[in-house]
Amino acid sequence: MDFSFTEEQETVGKVARQLFEHRATPEVLTDLESGLKSGSVRHDQALWRELASSDLLGIALPESVGGSGGGFLELGVLLAEVGWSVAPVPVYATLLLGADTIARHGNSAIQQRYLPTVATGETILTAALAEPGNSDPTAPRTSARAAGDSWILDGSKELVPAAQLADAIVVSAQTDDGPRLFVIDTTADGVVVNPVSTTNGEPYADVEFAGALGHRLNGSGAEDAVGSLYTRALVGLCALQVGVAERALGIAASYTTQREQFGRPIGSFQAVQQRLADAFIDVEAIRWTTWHAAWLISEGRPAGREAAIAKFWAAEAGARVVASAQQVHGGMGIDVTYPLHRYFLWAKQIELSLGSASQQLARLGAAYPEGNK
Repeated sequence: MDFSFTEEQETVGKVARQLFEHRATPEVLTDLESGLKSGSVRHDQALWRELASSDLLGIALPESVGGSGGGFLELGVLLAEVGWSVAPVPVYATLLLGADTIARHGNSAIQQRYLPTVATGETILTAALAEPGNSDPTAPRTSARAAGDSWILDGSKELVPAAQLADAIVVSAQTDDGPRLFVIDTTADGVVVNPVSTTNGEPYADVEFAGALGHRLNGSGAEDAVGSLYTRALVGLCALQVGVAERALGIAASYTTQREQFGRPIGSFQAVQQRLADAFIDVEAIRWTTWHAAWLISEGRPAGREAAIAKFWAAEAGARVVASAQQVHGGMGIDVTYPLHRYFLWAKQIELSLGSASQQLARLGAAYPEGNK
């Protein structure tokens, strides 16, 4: 197994890094976030259009819908760069949760309806997995019943990424045949989107479905589509955390090299060195468990256990990394005018999304038969 990236995958990272470094600077983010209290959304439409013109929104889409024909690893590389810059664009929601799912499980008509305009930046998608009072995203309580060629959905979803921006939502729902995935336009009757406040300021919303009309994703792998989406969603969160943790550690290392006390840089103090060395090990653990799971997915192999392992490290170690980065800054670490605070908030949001570290451990424990414990 070789976890080194191909030249094409490295190019994706370099192009995205260059774009985000110029268009998602701390100053730009501060200006964008200054309007959040007045009801605006943390979404940079101009940056989104530039991602499209740079062919980054189609990297993991089939060529038949205007994409580049890349796969899950290319998407993971892009997500890591989004995390590195805490960029205000719904890449995770649109490309991983929405477009990737429709490309894999939607029929030709549904693919042609939504995916070409994703690649051009005209359509934003997402997926709704989490439900209030339900800790298992793979066992939805939202129901779906057939109505001719369409399906009628009833239920509630919570914390749906970018739902207030989305043109359509992939929804998990229970049918007589078990859990299945459906796609519903957000403008359809019976769909109510209620934006909510979140830790990191990213756009999320609770969504209610009351007799909403949708279309079932009946393509290949439809029988396990909900579980597959959940696994890929977890690894996508981990890829974001790779970028978040790596950048937070970099900011901390730079600060401790420049900040002096008692006539020398604080980075020369043993306690600071030990704290950042531990953080470095945590970043590497997040990185390698994430790319292991992503590689398995890209190879079409089962990755449920590896996704849970990666999510445990992204949650547990990610929280440690940003806490250490904040603490070595002293009082500067909690200054909201200093860039580090965004990485702390993003890491905490990722830590708890779709299952905390303890929930992933419980999931891993349940995967082993009683006799093997």
